[in-house]
Amino acid sequence: MRIVRTIPELRVALRAVREAGQSIGFVPTMGYLHEGHASLIRQSTARCDTTVVSVFVNPTQFGQGEDLSRYPRDLERDQNLCLRLGVGILFIPEPAEIYPTGFATFIEVGPMGDTLCGQFRPGHFRGVATVVTKLFNLVQPDLAFFGQKDLQQTSIIRRVVKDLNLPVDILVAPTVREADGLALSSRNAYLDSYGRERALGLSRGLFAAERAFKDGERDAGALVALVRRELDGLDEVQYCEAVDPLTLDPLVGPITRPAALCVAAVVAGTRLIDNVLLAPGGETAQFISHLP
Repeated sequence: MRIVRTIPELRVALRAVREAGQSIGFVPTMGYLHEGHASLIRQSTARCDTTVVSVFVNPTQFGQGEDLSRYPRDLERDQNLCLRLGVGILFIPEPAEIYPTGFATFIEVGPMGDTLCGQFRPGHFRGVATVVTKLFNLVQPDLAFFGQKDLQQTSIIRRVVKDLNLPVDILVAPTVREADGLALSSRNAYLDSYGRERALGLSRGLFAAERAFKDGERDAGALVALVRRELDGLDEVQYCEAVDPLTLDPLVGPITRPAALCVAAVVAGTRLIDNVLLAPGGETAQFISHLP
């Protein structure tokens, strides 16, 4: 595995890959890697000749008062995991490498960035879209891999790729969960045992709605209500909505096309997100992976 920290180093490393005619898979991360990230890396190494992983805690997607300074980091562990999983190139830039003095160009993502998490993290998806676009331009991957847990982020990145004609295919892997159902997240490290127990309300509610959907319930309001029933013990429920997974438009009434139930809540001072996918026609929950 080659570890590079600057853009010139990255370009040299990738030039050799392209000259060899190899396909490139890319997994952008903010580090503190867990099994969710590992599942994306495994998909990339299975599909592509060379896998590039970036570890970069992107400052432009953190708002005032958010957890940039205390965001969990363990670079040695990240390096060991990437080496073990067969990553070819690990890109670990400093903020000044990505945002040099005078940097002033950002991607505006429109209404998709103002809904769901965007209501509570203004400017967040502007920062996400900008850094991912920069990384796509640097790596120029054939395939890029994202997790279903970050549904809104993935939907926005798909839109950016389509609108800007970026030559990369986006693949989405199902959410990886702990044995108790909690969606894996780097921020789970903030939770003590009591907070973790309360955080299970997110997945319990989503699973209850998912079971009801499989049993024939189709009313979006009724499904959302089933989720909310499990969220009473949390500090704050920021949103709980049924949306179109590609456009993020809210769904009301009977669900007759693929949908996502999405929730964000604060537990013991830690903001967590989760979602489940619903497919009325009997498609698998992985349908989103195959949508353009």
